[in-house]
Amino acid sequence: MGVSIHPTAIVDPKAELGRGVTVGPYAVIGPHVVLGEECHVGAHCVIDGHTTVGARNRFFPFCAIGLEPQDKKYRGEPTRVEIGNDNTFREYCTVNSGTVQDRGVTTIGDDNWIMAYVHIAHDCVVGSHTIFANNATLGGHVQVGDWAILGGFTGVHQFVRVGAHSFCGVGTVLTQDLPPYVTVAGNPAVPHGINSEGLRRRGFSPEAVRAIKRAYKTLYRQGLSLNEAIAQIAAASAEFPELEPLVAFLRTPGRGIVRG
Repeated sequence: MGVSIHPTAIVDPKAELGRGVTVGPYAVIGPHVVLGEECHVGAHCVIDGHTTVGARNRFFPFCAIGLEPQDKKYRGEPTRVEIGNDNTFREYCTVNSGTVQDRGVTTIGDDNWIMAYVHIAHDCVVGSHTIFANNATLGGHVQVGDWAILGGFTGVHQFVRVGAHSFCGVGTVLTQDLPPYVTVAGNPAVPHGINSEGLRRRGFSPEAVRAIKRAYKTLYRQGLSLNEAIAQIAAASAEFPELEPLVAFLRTPGRGIVRG
């Protein structure tokens, strides 16, 4: 299967395009771009900078991937974007390259569903199997765990961590870290229980879901200090290993967690 490039597209001869790549009308591909097999680049997309993309990614029209970070300290350093496999980027998504003040690379994993007008800023780390609804926005240096869901118009402050399997309702504003499994909504974000339905869909046992619910109550409903809550949840993780990611998250310094 050969490469298909529309005659109006501009593809730098130094760009590396894998087998089966298609490039649509008026798209622009820069010289330091690597596109894996069977990627589709839609009309009017721009993929530039030092950007490496895995296989079977789809970029819908007007995406801008790998361009300079929106950081006034940036001085043209060759920072990067790295994207895994099987991701979908709907119309007008923007993904900026990293900065030398941090990792120097913006990283996106596999099988993410990223809807229209989503912005992923410099030095962000996005895991796999996430969903970003329309207009979700990540500030710089944000980390998003696997299977997290960001509702439409969610705004995430720079340096915030979003835990795996968490859920943000529409219009959520996150200025503090969101622990794994927790559901939040509002501006500012307020916790509203755990993402029970998501966990069931992903094969968590009923016992594990109940253990996570108990951990949520320990963290949010018993009036404990954070250290006291961590100690209780850590003790329960000996029986329920699904709690170990929550304990590790809570023990990692950050911006403080959403506590309501």
